[in-house]
Amino acid sequence: MEAVAGPSSDMNAFREVFAKARNIVVLSGAGMSAESGVPTFRGAGGLWRQYQAQQLATPESFVANPSLVWEFYSYRREVMQSKSPNPAHVAIAKLEKRLKPQGRSVTVVTQNIDELHKRAGSENIIELHGSLFRTRCTICNIVEENYDSPIVPALKDKGSPDPDAKDARIPNDQLPKCGKCGGMLRPHVVWFGEALNEEVLIKTDEVLAHCDLCLLVGTSSVVYPAAAFAPRLAINGVPVAEFNLESTMVTGQMKFHFQGKCGEILPKAVEKHNTEP
Repeated sequence: MEAVAGPSSDMNAFREVFAKARNIVVLSGAGMSAESGVPTFRGAGGLWRQYQAQQLATPESFVANPSLVWEFYSYRREVMQSKSPNPAHVAIAKLEKRLKPQGRSVTVVTQNIDELHKRAGSENIIELHGSLFRTRCTICNIVEENYDSPIVPALKDKGSPDPDAKDARIPNDQLPKCGKCGGMLRPHVVWFGEALNEEVLIKTDEVLAHCDLCLLVGTSSVVYPAAAFAPRLAINGVPVAEFNLESTMVTGQMKFHFQGKCGEILPKAVEKHNTEP
């Protein structure tokens, strides 16, 4: 029986595929944010206080203790003030800008909620899981951007990740509320147990249908449905290049695999090719 070839780590071969691609899709995950120092609450030591993210990022947790959940998200919002896009974010944004006059597109489909792609200058972004900086009313469902720091006075200096920190137990009437109807606001993010927004999924499917090169950057490929995107493209013959610190469950299905820091490898991988004008 013929052995199945594993992914290639030949950068020159990747560059030749890259030079011909017209519709590039970047699928990015938590590893990309981690390189900017953003807490990802994944794996060993990935706790906020004594909680795993899965214990807080659920509709049930929000109903049971909205103060605690808002402390968690307030901390995540505030910590972003000291974080910046890393060279991988910047390289993707520059790539989009550079290829646009050539009639070539770059679309970022991200599982991250920190808006670092946006801050780096990317414009074609699909946020699968929402954003830390948007709220949704639990009554009238209006979605609004919110960059206030803190989001409400009662959350000032609250949300410390220290395991010994006490819950603030903020009264509901002091938590973020809707300016339209007065209902309680929640973070506009997709929580565990919730389905992704249908419009977002439709838009993602359209982008993937036209994709002729996929860059899988800093994602462990375990959170669905996003984990299925790259393997689906690979099965359909679309070249997929994985950039990650380690191998993942889907590495064997990829055309290319480049191991190491995304911020070091990706900028070189997508720099201007000699066939570009």
